[in-house]
Amino acid sequence: MEFMSPLEKGRLVKRYKRFLADVILEDGSLVTAHCPNSGSMLGVKEEGATVWLSKSDNPKRRLAYTWELIEVDGALVCVHTTQANRVVEEALLAKTIEPLAPYTHIRREVAYGINSRIDFLLTSEGLPDLYLEVKSVTLKREGMAQFPDAVTTRGQKHMDELARMVTDKGARACLLYVVQRPDAQDFSLARDIDPTYAKAAASAKLSGVEELCYGCDVTTMGVTLTRPLHITNEVTA
Repeated sequence: MEFMSPLEKGRLVKRYKRFLADVILEDGSLVTAHCPNSGSMLGVKEEGATVWLSKSDNPKRRLAYTWELIEVDGALVCVHTTQANRVVEEALLAKTIEPLAPYTHIRREVAYGINSRIDFLLTSEGLPDLYLEVKSVTLKREGMAQFPDAVTTRGQKHMDELARMVTDKGARACLLYVVQRPDAQDFSLARDIDPTYAKAAASAKLSGVEELCYGCDVTTMGVTLTRPLHITNEVTA
């Protein structure tokens, strides 16, 4: 996934009101950027850190800039959560996610369950429909990528919906955690942050919901899904 236009480098002043971030660009100007991340952004919002913004030429936008990347301990992290879906779509088309490669048709944002939408519905003749939910991961603690970084009632709902697709509809369902940073080799749920989500995930897994986790290479040019990460039950508090 390549960024639509060259990113602009700056220094993070602060992130506030969840969806806003003040940044000083290299020319010294102060801009307010859209922060496309509803989580706590634990570990990826340090004031003074180097960040990169994209800029839109759409005159109707209230904020021209969008926060895309931050540098953390020498590694670039993509904090724009919805970019994970673009990254996954590219990987699905290229068939680089081996467990999902047999599927030939891809649809995005398909209504299902109780007032929900699935990120991707994968279909192919002779195979059960596969409901694929994507989760963007930016949190890393003591070398391990973790999700979530805040309590997520929406995520809990997704678990229940996916489980029903398996038990009631006979479909496949898969949760794909996309670690949008290159410096983690393992992944686990952050049970100390949201024990209810972790419980829902365990229940969904028992119902047949599959779990995958992939890491990414991140540069100022774009983000690419690259390798499967080991999913462990161990949790770092």
